[in-house]
Amino acid sequence: LLLFQARRRQKSIIMAAVKTLRGLLQELRAASPNGCIKNSLASRYILGQYKKFQTTDQQLCKARDEALSLGQTYLTYLSSVRKYNELYKEFHGRGERTVRETADMVGFKLPHDPK
Repeated sequence: LLLFQARRRQKSIIMAAVKTLRGLLQELRAASPNGCIKNSLASRYILGQYKKFQTTDQQLCKARDEALSLGQTYLTYLSSVRKYNELYKEFHGRGERTVRETADMVGFKLPHDPK
């Protein structure tokens, strides 16, 4: 039973690491101007780190999920920067907006003037 639980825990760690790796590569692809990260230094570095620390959680006396936690932190950072840039681009000042444009932007409907 103990062996089964250890294998199950190890499998869940591996699945979380794969999910994080896929997310990191997806964010790098979104940040790349041409969408290709095959030869980028960042993707090679990340893949190298994943290979280097593949069994770190079990062999070293560090925190149990330290490498996975670091990867998730980078993923959160990259996705937050991308979302920030999208919001900045959408809402940053283009000069003065009309009342109708502002209402449409935030999802309000203006009353119609009965004339």
